[in-house]
Amino acid sequence: MKRYLVLFSLFVVLSLSAAGQTLDEKIREIDSYAATVAETWKGPGMAIAIVKDDRVVFAKGYGSRELGKAEPINPDTVFAIASNSKAFTTAALAILVDEKKLSWDDKVSKYLPDFKLYDPWVTSELTVRDLVTHRVGLDTFSGDLLWYEANFTPDEILSRIRYLKPVSSFRTRYGYQNLMFIAAGKVIEKASGKTWCGFITERILQPLGMNRTSCSIKDLPDNAAMPHNESGGTLRVLHRGNVDSGYSAAALNSSVNDLSKWVRTQLGKGKFEGKQIFSEAVAWQMHQPYLAQQVSEQAWRGNPTRHFSGVAMGWFVYDYHGRKVINHSGGLDGMLSYTVLIPEENTGFVVLSNSEYPAFAVMMSKIRDVMVNAPKRDWNAEAVQQANARKTAAAEQISKDDAARAANKKPTLTLSEYAGTYSDDLYGAINIAEESGRLVMRFSRSPNFVADLEHWHYDTFLIKWRPSVAYNFPRGWVTFTIGRDGKTDEMKIDQPNNDFWFYELSPKRVR
Repeated sequence: MKRYLVLFSLFVVLSLSAAGQTLDEKIREIDSYAATVAETWKGPGMAIAIVKDDRVVFAKGYGSRELGKAEPINPDTVFAIASNSKAFTTAALAILVDEKKLSWDDKVSKYLPDFKLYDPWVTSELTVRDLVTHRVGLDTFSGDLLWYEANFTPDEILSRIRYLKPVSSFRTRYGYQNLMFIAAGKVIEKASGKTWCGFITERILQPLGMNRTSCSIKDLPDNAAMPHNESGGTLRVLHRGNVDSGYSAAALNSSVNDLSKWVRTQLGKGKFEGKQIFSEAVAWQMHQPYLAQQVSEQAWRGNPTRHFSGVAMGWFVYDYHGRKVINHSGGLDGMLSYTVLIPEENTGFVVLSNSEYPAFAVMMSKIRDVMVNAPKRDWNAEAVQQANARKTAAAEQISKDDAARAANKKPTLTLSEYAGTYSDDLYGAINIAEESGRLVMRFSRSPNFVADLEHWHYDTFLIKWRPSVAYNFPRGWVTFTIGRDGKTDEMKIDQPNNDFWFYELSPKRVR
């Protein structure tokens, strides 16, 4: 009993200590912690901006824009903000709702008559609100191979969604959907008569003075960060990923100075320095949960003050130490970010990073804790432990795979007999060629997706992605099936990862 009393007393002391901090003391604590985090993960860097009571109270960069180069990150450095773009898309829809050019509950077919999902009934019932609340019944990240590093146009992507099979009933379960936000971008274009980028620029970016924010990597200003990730344990500089085909879901690039204006607008219920960008009514609607997310027991143990989590429109919402938090993250190869709003504290912040290290998430948690006066917690130390555990698990998985490999089992056919074109209704052609005594796999609509296939056992080959592939895939395999005519008839791509579902493809031999 004494032990619990001591722990409770310590908790109270820490909480009172945090609550007693001045804003300046909070900022100094955050800045000091960010320096520690930057040193722990050794970059390349990140940028942070914090808004409190409608003013920017902190904006700073850490580290460098590119590995091995001296150019420092500052608050004007531009990063890809990826899925933080989604809130701009819903704000654009909100402006059109204000102007009565559309309604959240309009049927999508009103604007996109040719748009079809796998289930005709869902197609007929699908609303604009459904597009931006991740509840259409598709799996999380379903179909993302259509826009990631691919050259499909948005119209081509939308025409192929009909081949994606649902994994749950309509409006019953959460499934994060980039493709539905691409459809939302098309709705904006139909309702406004402008391109998505044109509308976003004219109605949001320009009125807010977000002059360093762009809709494509083709239009980046100077002072833009390069993306980085690890490959084989070595940090590398990546090419900037062109996600123009996923435009309204993930294409914006911005700086923390620009995004601080966006945060002020969101906290101001659509108002920025006297200008009403969208109404308070639609601002309220965008921040409400429309679909509940389950809080797992493991997640609750990590954050025991969280009792609910829900999907808003272009945002996620949850409770934390008695406050409502509205947030969204963004992730592309080598660029990870967070935008967070805490309305009851009249505060919000942005963290942008140019690596895939957990520094961005560590700083999100730290800043959130400091701004709500939560008990002290060393998120950085926890992240180091989790990273080490993941490395151990990955090494153990490699050992298991090696042990399961059948020794000295040759392929059924000669290498040239596996070569050919294999096609899938959803994606299209994947080409297998014999080159210099080995098989090479090329995705026809994703020019950077090239891999050498190294024989594993039987008719299974190990995927060795070439450096043109920015995503740091773990081990994966391709297995060919042999028809009764003794020729290959299908290939199965078994590529474990957390973002792209190769299992949705069923490439059959066509040539």
